[in-house]
Amino acid sequence: MTKTRLLFLCTGNSCRSQMAAGWARALKSAQYDVCSAGIEAHGLNPLAVRVMAEAGVDIGGQPSRRLDQLPGLDFDLVVTVCGHAHESCPLFPGAARVIHRGFDDPPRLAAELPDEEARLAVYRRVRDEIREFVAGLPGSLET
Repeated sequence: MTKTRLLFLCTGNSCRSQMAAGWARALKSAQYDVCSAGIEAHGLNPLAVRVMAEAGVDIGGQPSRRLDQLPGLDFDLVVTVCGHAHESCPLFPGAARVIHRGFDDPPRLAAELPDEEARLAVYRRVRDEIREFVAGLPGSLET
């Protein structure tokens, strides 16, 4: 069986796209060959790494990279996970299907919160929303 080549695309490839790729590798590796990238590369967000580890998924070794650093753009499916990436999404050659499924931006939402536990709660909520989306693949693409 040939795996579907799946790309999660976000602005900085630091949080949401990294979480989505981590969940896809953990839950759907038999179906999907997974990559993540950003319009820019901001490095892995340490709170994203932390909340994913709490859920049993290690994303600490995943590279943060720009789309132009990927070894080819022949994806079957591209999922943009933030509005900026959706608006800036380049054209992909071939038969790539581009789907937008936006998630809240944990770093932005957590920036003004008073303490670490409140910040982590935002990251955990988004982590769990992304998990639900990925667990429902491919059906969740239709909603």
